[in-house]
Amino acid sequence: MNSVNRLLKELRDEEINDVFDMREIPENPLELFERWMSDAIKSNVNLPNAMHFSTVGDDRRPSGRILLLKGFDERGFVFFTNYDSRKGEDIKKNRYASMTFFWRELYRQVRIEGSVEKIPETESDQYFKSRPRESQVSAVASEQSKVLESREKLEMRISENEKRYSGKPVPRPDYWGGYCLSHDGIEFWQGRSHRMHDRIQYIKDDVSGIWSMQLLYP
Repeated sequence: MNSVNRLLKELRDEEINDVFDMREIPENPLELFERWMSDAIKSNVNLPNAMHFSTVGDDRRPSGRILLLKGFDERGFVFFTNYDSRKGEDIKKNRYASMTFFWRELYRQVRIEGSVEKIPETESDQYFKSRPRESQVSAVASEQSKVLESREKLEMRISENEKRYSGKPVPRPDYWGGYCLSHDGIEFWQGRSHRMHDRIQYIKDDVSGIWSMQLLYP
């Protein structure tokens, strides 16, 4: 471990040139997020919609995992999962969460904070129908985050459900669906050389709903 720790201390990445053009920063952070997400997609970033989603349970211990963003609009940022998973249980007890996007190729990061609510069942149904059939079956078979006795047990449950729904649609289980993180704070980070990074923070006023913007020290 000592050799690896030494290498970690020596890692540097200083050749960064992109900067914010303050004249082009919109008042609404969603416009900037859309622009950056579009840049990530056009730059062939691997899984540009991958994000680190963080929750806190009633034990006050944070936990995080990588999820995929499936949509965003003025309501917030939408993703899908098992409602009975660890993240789902955390959300039931503490609806506040955060998500972080990091696009290494562009030296950009976006942090989003807010509260999480389930989306309408009709939207979850619509998305579930669009998934590959294999993913639908696995969602039905998996008791996400629960202890699994063996890999064979999971494969057996998948096989049973494949037979059960052979020749007919796989229904969305009640314990699987979408959430929307209603954003009230977003920070955009643009890496620059020698830690002279650009950081812009948007905060939403609880009463007026108007966004304010401010620069942060790197």
